Amino acid sequence: MGCPDAQLSVLIVSDEQIAELNQTYLNHEGPTNVISFPMQEGPFADITPDLLGDVVISADTAHREAGEAGMETMERFNELLIHGILHLVGYDHVNSEKEAAAMEQKSGELMKLIGKEE
Repeated sequence: MGCPDAQLSVLIVSDEQIAELNQTYLNHEGPTNVISFPMQEGPFADITPDLLGDVVISADTAHREAGEAGMETMERFNELLIHGILHLVGYDHVNSEKEAAAMEQKSGELMKLIGKEE
């Protein structure tokens, strides 16, 4: 992915905590499964060029979504972690179907690398 020496912060929080972050920073109401905060964007990105950013995952939502999908919670957690990291390195699924497909393909490749096929 082009970032072999990059640093990453991973925070595992509750639905309540991620809902607060979602409202404060994204102006969205309620909990979500994962939020990425990139550190490679904005006026101070050059201060710590090896710091990718933060990935925040709601353990509550990951557990709930895993149950709904009939999968192990850790597998869903891995999917969310990969999803968050992909956002930090420039992938996006919001702007176009083509970008969403590329992100989904890369996510599948990475899940296979860690032994969890989608």
